[in-house]
Amino acid sequence: MNALSERRIELCGKTVFKLGIVIIAIAVFSGGNMSISAYQTGTVLKGYIQENTMRKEQNDALFLLDEKWNKELKAKYGKVPVKKLETGVVYVGMTKYINSRRVKINISEINRNVNPQIEILPQLASGKIHSRARIKNIALGSKSIIAVNGTYFKQDTGTPLGTLMINKEIITGPIYNRAIFTIGENGYTTARAGFYGVVKSKGEEKINIDSINQPRMGHNQVLIYTNRWGVMSPVTSKGVKQLVIKDNKVTAISNKSSVIPDNGYVITLPSEKLNGIKIGEKVEVNYHLTQLTEEVNHIISGGPYLMKAGKIYIDTAAEKLTAITGRNPRTAIGYTKNNVMILVTVEGRKEGSSGVTLNELAKIMSDLGCYEAINLDGGSSTVMYAGGNVMSGSNIKTSAMISNALTVRINKNS
Repeated sequence: MNALSERRIELCGKTVFKLGIVIIAIAVFSGGNMSISAYQTGTVLKGYIQENTMRKEQNDALFLLDEKWNKELKAKYGKVPVKKLETGVVYVGMTKYINSRRVKINISEINRNVNPQIEILPQLASGKIHSRARIKNIALGSKSIIAVNGTYFKQDTGTPLGTLMINKEIITGPIYNRAIFTIGENGYTTARAGFYGVVKSKGEEKINIDSINQPRMGHNQVLIYTNRWGVMSPVTSKGVKQLVIKDNKVTAISNKSSVIPDNGYVITLPSEKLNGIKIGEKVEVNYHLTQLTEEVNHIISGGPYLMKAGKIYIDTAAEKLTAITGRNPRTAIGYTKNNVMILVTVEGRKEGSSGVTLNELAKIMSDLGCYEAINLDGGSSTVMYAGGNVMSGSNIKTSAMISNALTVRINKNS
């Protein structure tokens, strides 16, 4: 008897038992004050049987997909142990020699095709932009079974540097149009993130906005800050104004840090870009991310690209990341043509694992079957949590303090 037959017998047994409970319940109600006709009883039973038949067929289909995926994993990893954490979630640890250097590689594969209850989303360290926490605390707080470090961030404050979207809310915006990884209902994509933002007055575009909730990187930047940034907008230098907007009305124009209003924003910009906007004026503020090919729920960013359309593709110069091309601890995220997400961390700067270059990391992602992949924050931030344990990091016992993580959990309600 094969595994599918055994599963069908098990499901059939459960269905018969539940069906018996339904019949008993109907009999009890029929014997009391509640009258149920034979027709009504038949209708209830017919609906119950149809529902359970459909559910059994869906479960059978998922079971067969999982069986097929398990065979593919065995063929891919050979004698290397594949640890199953949940249906559709596995962890693999291996040691390889790359260009005569020994490296330890940690891999998590996540297959939502075989388990629709898998939920993948970024998590801030403590729900605030300016914070840091250890990955185990982030994972436990979100009931995650897998977590890796996410976007680049300011080491002193924990502020994410680059695009971060959680549940369709733009937490922070892009810098230098760096690579992003998007998570939607039906799959994943990668892109070079862009941003469109504008303040309109009297129907005319008056101020163009460069990004949202990011530190200033130049005098000419126009940045918008929401309550996600905190209570106060950042202090700005001479010649930079702070435009306070509440309920689509300009309430203040200041040279100093300003309270970010509920239902409003603070926009920091050079004085010459105010374009005649005055206190009391009614305005309309619009912003969104650009270069997205489909609607997505979550976005995590990094850079540079590692793979694009099935080929190794590294664009460090375009993303202003030429300083990180050396051999370092690394974190990467990618997906296969079959929509299996692959997370990788590579140990480095320690005895027994020398780290990898971006080219070597791209080759690892290619060998794992990725169709597209990007580099995430690395160095001392590189860390992976899997199945209750920190599997990699500069110090596994303590691990690094990080700003945000990409997490994987099982949502029993989905």
